Amino acid sequence: MKDASPQPINNQARARLAVVLGTLLAVLDLGMINISLPTFARSFDVAESQAVWVSTVYQLVSAATLLIASAVSYLFGRRWVYAVGLGLFVLGSLGAALAPSLTVLIGFRMLMGLGAAAMLALGPALLKAVYPAHQLGRALALNALVVAFGLGCGPTLGGLVLWLGDWTWIFLLNLPLGLVALILALQSVPRDKPQPVIFDAPGAVYSVLMIGGLMLAFERFSHGASAVWGLSLLTLASISAALFVTRQRRAPRPLLPLDIFDNPRFSYAILVTLFAFIAQGLAFVALSFLYQTTLGYSALTAALLFSPWPITLLFSGPISGRLSDRFNPALLSTWGLVVFVLGIVLLAWGGAQESLAWLVSASVVCGLGYGFFQAPNNHEVMANASGPRSASASGVLASVRTLGQSLGSASFALIVSMSGGNIAVTLWTGFGLAVLALGISVRRVWVAGQMAGRLD
Repeated sequence: MKDASPQPINNQARARLAVVLGTLLAVLDLGMINISLPTFARSFDVAESQAVWVSTVYQLVSAATLLIASAVSYLFGRRWVYAVGLGLFVLGSLGAALAPSLTVLIGFRMLMGLGAAAMLALGPALLKAVYPAHQLGRALALNALVVAFGLGCGPTLGGLVLWLGDWTWIFLLNLPLGLVALILALQSVPRDKPQPVIFDAPGAVYSVLMIGGLMLAFERFSHGASAVWGLSLLTLASISAALFVTRQRRAPRPLLPLDIFDNPRFSYAILVTLFAFIAQGLAFVALSFLYQTTLGYSALTAALLFSPWPITLLFSGPISGRLSDRFNPALLSTWGLVVFVLGIVLLAWGGAQESLAWLVSASVVCGLGYGFFQAPNNHEVMANASGPRSASASGVLASVRTLGQSLGSASFALIVSMSGGNIAVTLWTGFGLAVLALGISVRRVWVAGQMAGRLD
């Protein structure tokens, strides 16, 4: 699929706003819902273990259908698929706000997850289409900034909404913003010519079973389910993964063209993304529990104490994005990971000491490092995917990011239970994963240098 031709500046600005609003709504939702789970349990008079499915089903459906959304965009065009995603998200939000029971609410959350998948899968590809090539880093910095801001500020906004009103406003807020984004998308997002391809239905089924099985397995393990359930789901995910890869190698029009991974710089950037987001997911949940359970603050106060991380990222993300247009993005993101690793160490030490000032300061360091990692790393991903593969690369990036964040969150309960309730252990685990991401990133910088040397 060819990238759209350049647009007038006003149209570009509106198209960017449409993508930013859609991405923000999809990511912000998760943090707002997580802090609202006890409220859902009280409102519907159900156990918290049942209410948690309001969050789980959204993550599960969106993660499992991200690759499908990017593949469908080749059939119908990215603009149309993105707009349909926005429409489903708005419709699901309205239904969720009016839901008379938890079962109905969960059903509409599935619809919202489908819509979010389209928005998250195509966001980076659409930004690449509406920004000039020499400003790719700036475009992807914007996407990284929106994602990080949504993940970080979702709990704070959710707490404020619950303080001012009831839980229905969590969903009603999506309606005006979603409709504005939908109108802007239909008016300004560039049209692209659909390709006459056959949809890879078997590949789609295998991908859903692969990603869904893996996420459900971790979710079951984290909530103390029997080992039989967890291992069965892991087996299902493993078999589905093998079938998926086999299918993608043989299919004339695969759901995910595996040749996208032939470029080692792309593959390394995706691996780094996975482990960095698992580490961040662990740190996010650990901080929430440290502030509320260990230090005894309310949910709203804990969310406010957490805000230095995303606020710092608001400043470091755009700077690193601009720098990645001028300097080696792989090297920039590696230095960002160095700072992030330092921040995780400080968090783990502060958690053991139960020092509030230390934890807040360490959060600033984490936000600074993650901001300098994420935007250049996204640049590295998209710059090493050719134009016809932009939607696929965008889908892979969104899938890995969502999967990593979800695995990090789901792993928290498992690690805490195995460590006897020691939250600091989860932070040290996050440190190990961040170091692994850093090691892979150092390796890719070396590989990039070798590739440049061969070209010379």
